[in-house]
Amino acid sequence: MISLDDAVTARLESHGARFEVLLDPDAALAIKRGEFDGELEDVIAAEDVFENASRGDRPAESDLEDVFGTTEPLEIIPEVVKDGEIQITAEQRREMQEQKHKQLVNKITRNAVNPQMDDAPHPPERIERALEEGGFTVDPMEPVENQVDEALDVLRPIIPIRFDEVTMACQLPPEYAGSGQAKVREFGELEREEWQSDGSWVGVVRFPAGLQNDFYDLVNEVSSGEAETRVVRDEDDISTR
Repeated sequence: MISLDDAVTARLESHGARFEVLLDPDAALAIKRGEFDGELEDVIAAEDVFENASRGDRPAESDLEDVFGTTEPLEIIPEVVKDGEIQITAEQRREMQEQKHKQLVNKITRNAVNPQMDDAPHPPERIERALEEGGFTVDPMEPVENQVDEALDVLRPIIPIRFDEVTMACQLPPEYAGSGQAKVREFGELEREEWQSDGSWVGVVRFPAGLQNDFYDLVNEVSSGEAETRVVRDEDDISTR
């Protein structure tokens, strides 16, 4: 379950009665869209249905039976969310908007590069400033994934930006290969790997282009700066960093 402070209220009025449930805002939106695939018990603040949640008043069982055909809260809660309205306070809306804004900036930073600077990643601060300059406002009631394209449309006249992936080849010296390769292979999608006769390990990993600096930091950390990294641009072109 989640805390009451983190929950929003979903309200349904039907058959002259009112029903309210308390749950996580993102889960409520997912249920509303038919996209929720988690465990309901993990995203509710109370395994109960209320007539007035702020007072703790409960509806009559006969009203629950009339509207939902059951008195079981876990069966009723999704129905209230799907058929009712999600109520959020001004403070909850502000907090949700801030959270979604951070998620959006993080997603763009992870995936975007600057095509005018040899596909270097954009720092989060640059994305923040450009979104502010473009007047982009995150919708707290929409999934971040649904807002990325609109945000990019705002960003493109302000900064050179492109979503891309990068393929990196990494060679770890023998003394670091055993422990280091496990962390490198988990960084992205491992496309191929090879153990060399001297005990060194070579791996080719594909990941969002905005994470290049994070990849370099990881490789330096696991190899004490002794690894070699290369950007794989195509089958015939491998350039050393």
